[in-house]
Amino acid sequence: MYENRKLGLAYLSPYIIGLFVFTAFPFISSFLMSFTEYDLMSPPTYVGVENYRYMLFEDDLFWKSMGVTMAYVFITIPIKLGFALFIAFILNFKLKGIGFFRTAYYIPSILGSSIAIAVLWRALFAIDGVLNGLLALVGMDPINWLGEPSLALLSVTLLRAWQFGSAMVIFLAALQNVPQSQYEAAMIDGASRWQMFTKVTVPLITPVIFFNFIMQTTQAFQEFTAPYVVTGGGPMKSTYLISLYIYETAFKFFDMGYGSALAWSLFLVIALFTALTFRSSKYWVFYSGDKGGK
Repeated sequence: MYENRKLGLAYLSPYIIGLFVFTAFPFISSFLMSFTEYDLMSPPTYVGVENYRYMLFEDDLFWKSMGVTMAYVFITIPIKLGFALFIAFILNFKLKGIGFFRTAYYIPSILGSSIAIAVLWRALFAIDGVLNGLLALVGMDPINWLGEPSLALLSVTLLRAWQFGSAMVIFLAALQNVPQSQYEAAMIDGASRWQMFTKVTVPLITPVIFFNFIMQTTQAFQEFTAPYVVTGGGPMKSTYLISLYIYETAFKFFDMGYGSALAWSLFLVIALFTALTFRSSKYWVFYSGDKGGK
């Protein structure tokens, strides 16, 4: 018994070491550094809550970046989840070659966060890019997708929405587990396809919708690659997400103390948003055997 326990701990040791070294230690260190002034060259100086006071009451760029982040999240998530559910619903039908299409729609979720895809996306939306080339074919003037503040955020948002494959696969698994007897009963009652979708399918997969919503929202709040590579946060800070502000503060201006405070503010926003979502779930998430979502 003791030997089995030692063997089990030996197998778990890489994960345990990684958890403490790469997760727990940085997590605690960043919290402690958020109360200091630290430039990586000289020893950290304790400043109490000064970083948080400045962030909340004097730093306009913090509120600007947080507002852009909120807009990015609330635009991206409905588009991404809605499109993922729509494609999953179509791919749930038994059609010829459906396996190919399932794979093809999933691939963007694997490639989408890479630098290469972000560079390609920038080329597509450039003033002389492929998208404007297609518009020219139909006689339309080129659009400055990445140079107009009102369009730049939408261009970056579409890159995240394009990576709907992982959410789609989860939705597809949920749809395949919906009992056919439920649809048969709805058909007997004279329900249309739209009524079956809204009154049968959606309520039965609300736990999966809830899971996808939490996971995708958490990832969207931490988005970095797309705005950094495609627009660099511009124009006029219209795509300057809080993650870019954290990165530049900590690693460009070497203000690790304030950068840590910004990172913790993002953590608290995500935690609060997640808590509110969990709180609201009892009103719209229905589990098997539940009555009224409770």
